Amino acid sequence: MVTFEGLPGAVAVSHLSVYDWPAADGLRGGTPHLHLTCSEGYVVVGGSGSVQTLTASGFRETPLTPGALVWFTPGAVHRLVNDDGLRVIVLMQNSGLPEAGDAVLTLPPRCLADPDVYREAATLPGDAEEAVQERAARARRDLAVEGFLVLREAVEGGDPEPLAAFHRAAAALVRPRTPEWRGRWEKGAATAAAATADQLDALDRGEAGHLADARVHAERPSAHGRFGMCGRLDVYRT
Repeated sequence: MVTFEGLPGAVAVSHLSVYDWPAADGLRGGTPHLHLTCSEGYVVVGGSGSVQTLTASGFRETPLTPGALVWFTPGAVHRLVNDDGLRVIVLMQNSGLPEAGDAVLTLPPRCLADPDVYREAATLPGDAEEAVQERAARARRDLAVEGFLVLREAVEGGDPEPLAAFHRAAAALVRPRTPEWRGRWEKGAATAAAATADQLDALDRGEAGHLADARVHAERPSAHGRFGMCGRLDVYRT
């Protein structure tokens, strides 16, 4: 019998306080990016703002107020905008993959062609003091907003090629990591699905032995206020 004891569906959960730093266009908020294999969802728990999304279908801005539930699939470029103390619970598909690099920032093309250049622009100094990390996170956000605004202008102007070129560059950047990602997925979401299949097979046979193996898990955040792409994160080991 396959077992899985992670969060339901191998989903990752974090609490996000969205950055309130103003960007070049006057909006306050996070770093635009996309995910290549993971859907993402927001449950708004405080404040107000919006999420700007950019896909091959166009630009969209979705309001975020307490109680709102918004989610999007891989490939949707998204940018959180903080109007007033925006806080969300973030739900990420395929727990482990986002943390392993399943996100590419909308940096300008000059930063995307070379993996080393991209890595230098996208990576924060994790062991530095907080003020240094904040400056680096803000500079990274500003660079990604620069690239995002160019992509948005092209899409709204009817030119799909810059966004398509960004998609190709993102895929090229992460391609060396896909074997590692597959291993994480097999231990996470794939195992969770296989466990359900085994349980259904057992019930079809009239067996209920797996119910005796029930477990209860509880956890507190393993880190508070970590600098993320879109804001300060309270994260869980799961």
